[in-house]
Amino acid sequence: MIFCDDDTIIAPATPMGGALCVIRLSGGRAIEVCDEVFRGRRALNEAKTATVHYGNIVDGDDVVDDVLVSVFRAPHSYTGENSVEISAHGSRYVVGRIMSLFTARGMRMAEAGEFTRRAFLSGKMDLSQAEAVADVIASDSRASHAVASTQMRGAYSDELGALRDKLLQITSLLELELDFSEEDVEFADRAHLEALLQQTHSRVEQLAESFALGNVLKEGVGVAIVGRPNVGKSTLLNRLIGEDRAMVSNIAGTTRDTIEVVKNIGGIRFRFIDTAGMHTTTDELEQMGIARTIDELRRANVILWLTDDATSQMDADMQGYEPTAEQIVVKVVTKIDLADNAAATPSGESDATTVRLSAKTGEGVDELLERLLSAFDADSVYRGDVVVSSQRHYEALRLADESLRSAQMALRQSLPADLLSEDIRQVLYHLGTITGQISSDEILQNIFSHFCIGK
Repeated sequence: MIFCDDDTIIAPATPMGGALCVIRLSGGRAIEVCDEVFRGRRALNEAKTATVHYGNIVDGDDVVDDVLVSVFRAPHSYTGENSVEISAHGSRYVVGRIMSLFTARGMRMAEAGEFTRRAFLSGKMDLSQAEAVADVIASDSRASHAVASTQMRGAYSDELGALRDKLLQITSLLELELDFSEEDVEFADRAHLEALLQQTHSRVEQLAESFALGNVLKEGVGVAIVGRPNVGKSTLLNRLIGEDRAMVSNIAGTTRDTIEVVKNIGGIRFRFIDTAGMHTTTDELEQMGIARTIDELRRANVILWLTDDATSQMDADMQGYEPTAEQIVVKVVTKIDLADNAAATPSGESDATTVRLSAKTGEGVDELLERLLSAFDADSVYRGDVVVSSQRHYEALRLADESLRSAQMALRQSLPADLLSEDIRQVLYHLGTITGQISSDEILQNIFSHFCIGK
């Protein structure tokens, strides 16, 4: 949506029904219209930017509510426009009546994400930062919040911007050569260009590879707990989350469907999935449960393969499923509290892919949790390192990487400047789609439609 100064929008920025509700207004007439219904010590049109004023919202002689009004003048506001935020009591009746006063004066309800979209269009933030706003709001763990916060503060944008600027400079020199093609001159130093392409390629490749970590930190780590019937899968799930969520019995096949429970551990969100026992059966319900287990295995980031026999092989318990190279597989030898299992493997003989534990007593469970946390190193995220968590950004980086490889090949083969320049321009295009320097209405609509109203 392209907006103008006369297009002033309004929406609740916080949920109604609580103690307080913040109502946000933005647009050329925001302060002017608010003055028509606000009564305080002074008119808002005399107020300085970033000031707060106590008074009443009135409807004629009727006082609707006591409020605090924050005034932000363009360009010193979130959207870059004149903006007002009204902190009122959260009653649905009060908020609805205040909203009606403004819509009756020509304001319209904001669309999803329109405040942030206006901030992007007015240059207050780039597109990757705007997307990070939604990720900060949706973050549900320390790690996912750290990823989004780093992106929102602009570290990601600054790095991509620096890479683009260097590529733009060298591309300009390459295209200058086209104007002097008959004189066979080179304005762009090929050695410098080769070093720049290699530097850019290395960093783009690193950013693309960071998506594997960023995506699981954002979406949560999927951990499938699998194994034969009655090896302690449900008991382990209950132990991991600290409550009885899965039914436990000595009857094999008690769990016939998947059970998913989310737990925040060490600042990372883990999605533990208890699954039906894997074995050959003619029972139709058990077969359906095993089919769902296979589906969960395909989606999991981590597979905890449980067995109460330290000598067993995983192939026999997976019903033909082959873990992918990206999946982390941990062999968990259970029931070590039982005499037979305790003697099967000497105590402490765990290796990098095996953990021995008793879900019943809790012995070894802390080691398993440490193994899970070490597999997803969030320390770099807490340090402020840039980690890619958006599928859209990952695809753009992957395409940029392909174009960089093509440009490096063209340079090694001493291809003409116009062909080399075209490859580099493709890199610039793909990087530009991340920050919004290259965008389309379709992309913007898709991104901001996922925002909440009022943001």
